[in-house]
Amino acid sequence: MAIDFDDALDADAPELASGMNITPLIDVLLVLLVMLIITIPVTLHSVNMELPAGSPPPTATLPPVVRIDITATNQLLWNGEALADQAELQARLQGAALRSDQPEIHVMPDPRAKYDTVAAVLSAAQRLGLQKIGVIGLEAY
Repeated sequence: MAIDFDDALDADAPELASGMNITPLIDVLLVLLVMLIITIPVTLHSVNMELPAGSPPPTATLPPVVRIDITATNQLLWNGEALADQAELQARLQGAALRSDQPEIHVMPDPRAKYDTVAAVLSAAQRLGLQKIGVIGLEAY
């Protein structure tokens, strides 16, 4: 039993504590807890997944690229080949729009080309339904 010294110090005999000593109980519980932790089987954290069966899908092919250059004199070049006028550009863009795999249209204007010519090429490609249109060479500006 534990002794309580908080009461009067000049008492002749120390008083016995009337409460229960729970220190041994806590010690036993801690030992049981440690034993429980040791005996629990290690659980693996895994996620069950259903993976696709069969062969992988074919690799995607890169779309063809059409480069339209606009020179300083506002002449149009289709992959390096000079076009006669806007009508020929319209015809080639129409043919590209009708293909099942639409090509990427890369427009490369010269810094001295007129804005109207560049805007006409971009709007014609968009109007005909081409989806992949980009302006390249902007680092010159």
